[in-house]
Amino acid sequence: MGQPADHLVENAIGREVPEQINGEQAIPFQGVGQYKPSGYKHAPRIRSCSDYPSNGDKRVASLKEALKKAGIGEGMTISTHHHFRNGDLLANQVFEAAHELGIKNLRWFPSASFPCHEHLIRYMEDGTIHHIEGSMNGPLGKFTSEGKMKGTGVLRSHGGRYQAVQDGEVKIDIAVIGAGCADAFGNANGLYGDSASGLLGFALADSEYADQVIVATDHMVDFPCVPWQIQGNHVDFTVELEQVGIPEKIVSGTTRITKSPDRLLLAEMTANFCEATGILHDGFSFQSGAGGTSLAVGEFFAQKMRDTGIKARFARGGSNKYLVGMLEEGLVDYILDGQTFDLEGLRSMRDNPNHVWTSPFTSYNYHGKGNFAGMVDVVVLGATEVDVHFNANVVTHSDGYLLHGIGGWQNCLFSKTVILPLPLFRDRIPVITDQVTTVCGPGEMIDVVVTERGIAINPQRSDLIEKAKGSGLPIRDIHELRDEALKICGKPAKPRLEDQVIAAIKWVDGTVIDAVRKVGK
Repeated sequence: MGQPADHLVENAIGREVPEQINGEQAIPFQGVGQYKPSGYKHAPRIRSCSDYPSNGDKRVASLKEALKKAGIGEGMTISTHHHFRNGDLLANQVFEAAHELGIKNLRWFPSASFPCHEHLIRYMEDGTIHHIEGSMNGPLGKFTSEGKMKGTGVLRSHGGRYQAVQDGEVKIDIAVIGAGCADAFGNANGLYGDSASGLLGFALADSEYADQVIVATDHMVDFPCVPWQIQGNHVDFTVELEQVGIPEKIVSGTTRITKSPDRLLLAEMTANFCEATGILHDGFSFQSGAGGTSLAVGEFFAQKMRDTGIKARFARGGSNKYLVGMLEEGLVDYILDGQTFDLEGLRSMRDNPNHVWTSPFTSYNYHGKGNFAGMVDVVVLGATEVDVHFNANVVTHSDGYLLHGIGGWQNCLFSKTVILPLPLFRDRIPVITDQVTTVCGPGEMIDVVVTERGIAINPQRSDLIEKAKGSGLPIRDIHELRDEALKICGKPAKPRLEDQVIAAIKWVDGTVIDAVRKVGK
């Protein structure tokens, strides 16, 4: 399974990567900003409205019928999105239908997968799904890491996924877009209905470029479904299902700041660093995730903004009640939202014009005429490992298992300052290493690593080093932090990895930055 390691080449950062992936030519990573393709964007086939119902009703009786009408066949690419997160029921239904139709060797192209998709392992085992090109979280990652998937997995960032579709690297045969609310014509949004998820931006590329587009909902409304985040003019068929998502697993009111003293210390140190180096200034912009530490960083930012009387022009990222609170308090002028993480984010997106919808095209697509990432002053991200060269890993653990997706992480590295607040070790395994298991982001893109035992600044950022002088912050060399972790934990055993490549990691421009090997027994 996967592919043998006899056709590997060394890329620009010295990692051995495959020349071909699932029989298609691959381009090795050439360095940040070095690969610039020529040509034109991919385009779907021209259609005529004379072939669609003049009354606008594109409904079919079932998902299986929609797939049949869309021409599902052997070896096709089927895309889904992850707006329903761990409450997604739709992807499982899609491949159940494909299995019942006897279709084999499908490429599944999700914007992300979740533990709820463990159900699909049976369809990977029986050949319905040949391989996944998208994040392989939890059980799917374990299955892939053990070399059980028939093809080679491909992991991309959110922006990289849009880039791959736009550039024609991945041609979607059938896109299945789940929506909390839709009309029979195919206009859809995620703002209303029992399965409301907020934004549908991750399905934008699918709706624009796929050969056939199916919109499925459990809340069909009379035309027009407004506002439309997906336009019905891109849609071939609509299906009303009993349930597309489990509401309490899509969005919740329980997104919480960490209560861990260690994680709170990391958050406070991060905010203090940003204040001391002048990153926090009137009109600044920031992005942080929805994890407990990232949420805490946002709250420390908010308090410093209140204390100094400054405010942010905009905040990027997924919305949650804390970010919404900052918007409504007037600490932030705009939220530029990529996905919605809780009920307050959903309410704000629906009701507040300053809570702006974005997509991987506007925010992250590297093959566009600019994007939002480079305009963000500071981004706070996580990682599973960082090495002494500041290379960072977000997809595998130190044991080599592939258990996370990339998400927007790579795209955010183009922000003006990238900070990784990380514990020095997890489960007595050092987080700072000599060499990361998998390179997802090159060290030149990582500016600061904040640990509970000190802050390491990338030597390339002499400006930050100078600004941090005299601040009283515990600035340390990253090698010192590695040594301290080793002294506490001892040197961990290297993972047992075989030569077989089970997945490739794409950089934001479509080149291959690293490969993931099968975990040995």
